[in-house]
Amino acid sequence: MTTTTRQRGPRAGDLARMLAGRAPALAAALFPAGVREGPEFRVGSLAGEAGRSMAIHMQGQKAGVWADFSTGETGDALDLVAWALYSGNKAHAVAWAKDWLGIGEFGHPIPTRPAVIEKEPEPEPSATNGPLALWLGAEPSIMGTPAEAYLESRGISFRQLGRQPRCLRYHPRLWNVESGRHWPALLAAVICGGAHVATHRTWLQPDGSGKAPLRDPKMTYGRYGGGCIPLWRGASGKPLAQALKGEDILLSEGIEDGASGVMARPDLRTLVGVSLSAMGSLVLPKAIATVRLLAQNDTAPAAIRGRERAIRNLQAQGKRVLLVFSPVGKDINDLLMHRRETAA
Repeated sequence: MTTTTRQRGPRAGDLARMLAGRAPALAAALFPAGVREGPEFRVGSLAGEAGRSMAIHMQGQKAGVWADFSTGETGDALDLVAWALYSGNKAHAVAWAKDWLGIGEFGHPIPTRPAVIEKEPEPEPSATNGPLALWLGAEPSIMGTPAEAYLESRGISFRQLGRQPRCLRYHPRLWNVESGRHWPALLAAVICGGAHVATHRTWLQPDGSGKAPLRDPKMTYGRYGGGCIPLWRGASGKPLAQALKGEDILLSEGIEDGASGVMARPDLRTLVGVSLSAMGSLVLPKAIATVRLLAQNDTAPAAIRGRERAIRNLQAQGKRVLLVFSPVGKDINDLLMHRRETAA
């Protein structure tokens, strides 16, 4: 009697290594809006929108390993497929991976040749001591600096309100990897649970007339999932952790939008979520009752999914969510600029 032994297909770990061996093609297939940056592939989040909050290693021993810096999520190449396409379902990811790799039902032999170890890029000189050290090393006041000039060019005047937010600082010479040089920069502290977890950076033109001419003039150093930039305390003047019961707040994706909201409603507390993906995990004090979300007029499917995820997250915390769209341009800052131009 002859016994037939059925050949087993590759295991999850084997599939992850095979996918990692084709990391550039995999990343491009999963995230068409992403971009290659040297040894990494950058995209906004697992939702697939354009941005830089998520990085996927393209080469070396870490090929296929990814991290979403806004949420702290990470994993291997097979996890990437699972979360990008199937909400974390590993079984579905395995089936997809086999089909994409073209290995058939029983699989091809797994390569055993060790990966070539390639040198990782040098870390940013300004980031070697951590996000908090970077922020503390900047100038506490933005008044009279290119940072103030930049905000003024966007119709935002904290001088008019009598004070600047404590979370903002100015760095006269902040290193930028993309350009290989220093630029002045506006820094913002990202807080989570009372701790400084990340520092948001906006590189500027030397005269503050606009953002520096970079592909990515805005970047966040550190993991900021669950956190935000506490831009303005509102009428109470109290820290976020001491928010008054029933408080009504403004929440924006970017600093300029949030600051535009402050100019219109300085009586309200204003928080900046940094990105839509990060707002999907933002945790607010129980005292806050209503969130006025300063939404952008972005109809891209990834942006809509990100906004809906943020809304669901806030509603799950018992918050009343009101969407505020600008009737002009893309966002609230465009509305502020439009009103300034028409009033001139």
